[in-house]
Amino acid sequence: MTMIRCISPVNGEVYAERPAMPLELAKQAVAHARLAQKSWAKRPLDERVKLVLAGVARLNEMVDEVVPELAWQMGRPVRYGGEFKGFNERSNYVASIAADALKPLVVEESDRFERRIEREPHGVVFVVAPWNYPYMTAINTVAPALMAGNTVILKHASQTILVGERMVRAFVEAGVPADVFQNLFLDHETTAALIAARSFDFINFTGSVEGGRSIERAAAGTFTGLGLELGGKDPGYVMADADLDAAVDTLMDGATYNSGQCCCGIERIYVHESLYDAFVEKSVAWVSNYKLGNPLDPETTLGPMANKRFAATVRNQIADAVSKGAKALIDPKRFPEDDGGAYLAPQILVDVDHSMEFMREETFGPAVGIMKVKSDAEAIELMNDSQYGLTASLWTKDAERAASIGRELETGTVFMNRADYLDPALCWTGVKETGRGGSLSMLGFHNLTRPKSYHLKKVTA
Repeated sequence: MTMIRCISPVNGEVYAERPAMPLELAKQAVAHARLAQKSWAKRPLDERVKLVLAGVARLNEMVDEVVPELAWQMGRPVRYGGEFKGFNERSNYVASIAADALKPLVVEESDRFERRIEREPHGVVFVVAPWNYPYMTAINTVAPALMAGNTVILKHASQTILVGERMVRAFVEAGVPADVFQNLFLDHETTAALIAARSFDFINFTGSVEGGRSIERAAAGTFTGLGLELGGKDPGYVMADADLDAAVDTLMDGATYNSGQCCCGIERIYVHESLYDAFVEKSVAWVSNYKLGNPLDPETTLGPMANKRFAATVRNQIADAVSKGAKALIDPKRFPEDDGGAYLAPQILVDVDHSMEFMREETFGPAVGIMKVKSDAEAIELMNDSQYGLTASLWTKDAERAASIGRELETGTVFMNRADYLDPALCWTGVKETGRGGSLSMLGFHNLTRPKSYHLKKVTA
């Protein structure tokens, strides 16, 4: 029997394990979801919304279980209280717009014709969620999918194996029927077999680029709808008129929070030459204040990376960049807990350029490169010099300038004086190898439903 295991970054030991579900049992679970979907969709929208929000509320009651479990599974310090703020914000927002997002588009309603476009649920939605923000990334799709009348099969990464179990338990205890929302423990082979067999009507995957390719290969020829949020290498650009202290505070937090394991984390920063020296100096001071350590310690502000192999990738990228001329400004000796394993000191590199893997490939760790630029044109060229495109953070007092630059950027979201945030009222989307599709906002509901047209000609005397 194949076991799916979570190796805790806290101590390197097995924290939780579950047996992988055999293919035939997984097919039965999907069949139950399909049978339950029609009756679930027939329930009034407001009833589905209330049940989803009840599930959200029930999960909030599990805070004493959820927060330390996250620390054990993927290393986020308990002092940050888990993911409830974003989890609740997103759930409540999509609930508030569900009726408008799903209402029919009426083209004509006369004595001769009724012509309208309605939104109809896909059916069974498969959500494959990542480990870095396992609750928030899952709820981006789970909440609107259920509200729209779909049933949901949830599969979490092995690193956060208990999260799906917790979510489904909360929602079922709150009144969502068990077959409507299910958590399955699946290995890669069974997952691919289910996708290839057209078990699902829509698939949402958040994870690596290679993982996205595997999903696409499995779905080839099935015509199953896919939503893919993959890698990122998000840039920040600090212009000459920026609020320097605010830029340092936000961009350094965006580069290092959650040990840098954020889809939209800041991984490269371009600073106008007039502010460059001051920005670097303040950034080093900001990052040096972290306390790296056991995430179960309330004093810890920076926990381990989720797995020692992830930390090894960051160390290798830093070493490669330094060998090619980059300068590391943070002395790891200031962080004695850096153990060569999952515990990794934050780092800032200067004298970097785009010939270095560190400035081109996803790092996904608490390390960032800073480059000096002379103009908007140079910054735009560098920001676009990436195979990824999720967000870009622009720092200026001039909103028109930011919007103008934003139109030239190959990215999904343009921030001004903000970074590393997901606004549930806006579509979360990316370009290039960051993926396709979009979640949240009214468009997220549209991606989780299909249009159905009605052209009704009335009989006239």
